[in-house]
Amino acid sequence: MKSIDKNVVYIGWVSFFTDMSSNMVTTLLPVFVVYVLNEGVDKLGIIIAIATFISYAFRILFGYLSDKYQIVKPFLVAGYLLSTVSKPLLGFSHSFISVALLQGVERMGKAIRSASKDSLISSYVKNNAHGRTFGFHKMLDIAGELSGAFLIFVIFMFIAQDEKSIRFIFELTIIPGLIAVAIVVFLVKDAPKKIKKDKQVINKEDYKLLPVLFIYFGFLFFIMSDQFFILKARNEGFSLATIPLLVMMLTAVQTLMSYYGGVLSDKIGVIRVLLLSFIFGIVSISMLNINLWLAFAFLGLFTVFSLNATRAYISEYANSKGFVYGIFYGGIAVFSALGAIVIGYIWKNYGFENAVIVSEGGMGVMFLTLLVWNIFEKSRYSRA
Repeated sequence: MKSIDKNVVYIGWVSFFTDMSSNMVTTLLPVFVVYVLNEGVDKLGIIIAIATFISYAFRILFGYLSDKYQIVKPFLVAGYLLSTVSKPLLGFSHSFISVALLQGVERMGKAIRSASKDSLISSYVKNNAHGRTFGFHKMLDIAGELSGAFLIFVIFMFIAQDEKSIRFIFELTIIPGLIAVAIVVFLVKDAPKKIKKDKQVINKEDYKLLPVLFIYFGFLFFIMSDQFFILKARNEGFSLATIPLLVMMLTAVQTLMSYYGGVLSDKIGVIRVLLLSFIFGIVSISMLNINLWLAFAFLGLFTVFSLNATRAYISEYANSKGFVYGIFYGGIAVFSALGAIVIGYIWKNYGFENAVIVSEGGMGVMFLTLLVWNIFEKSRYSRA
């Protein structure tokens, strides 16, 4: 842990409190939309798609602006503040349209800050420990999600498991959100300004990163999001009090394995770790009909290993880091949003089993694509 800069630690705590509040929303959102507002799973898919698209697509723009004009900390402050004020308003929503709108606003806050945040973290990497640094940050990030799920569990156990409690939990997100904003305003240092403002942001050398990024995007298109996992649990008869425990399984696995995954990517390379994460993702979908606890656990392994490996890959090899992180998150936006719509449509109209078949088949193809690409790249470099 000595290789972690204190500024990265502060950013980690910002993410901890922000993701605590975010998970208090995302854990209950599928139940809120489908069972409280009486909307269909297709509407849930639309909400996920809108939120995901806004969250990631605008990161391209703000990543570009961050690199072009060296705007880092101001984007963090604005982004965290926007997310903080929008989440509690979900407690007053009565239609899927208002939920989609508020989720879109909250995700816009994430879009504003995310590329700049990763660029700032990258600027404080010590001793070339990219994997460890991003692994440490993600560990605190996911620990916040774990805490959010635990708070839901406590409220449901000791207060009530009803609509009023769900709305109260949404309103309660204002507290950890404001703590996160205070930390980023008063403790987080801005990124050092080492480049000129007229630096060319779009760098042709960064094109070499695109094959790996697009294979990752393709995998995300086919894997079901945690929102669909939660809906599957509810359909299987899991109570409102038990669902947070499943989410805690998801986040606990990520918290425990995040730093180790970063260390592993530094040791054996990000591509091997990414391939390993793809296996975890395929297993997670396969487990949905066998054991939901294991399904959530393997989804956690996929999420934390794949995200940290790809972020470290960009940190190590990209020239225009803010812009490439923007492209990275923008690709996640498009492919995850389209995937959510497709999976939701197939599930509603053709059944859950067919949705699983499409998901597993697509992920298998993307795993083989990355494996072949990696073999080809090794042989090309060995000939050279």
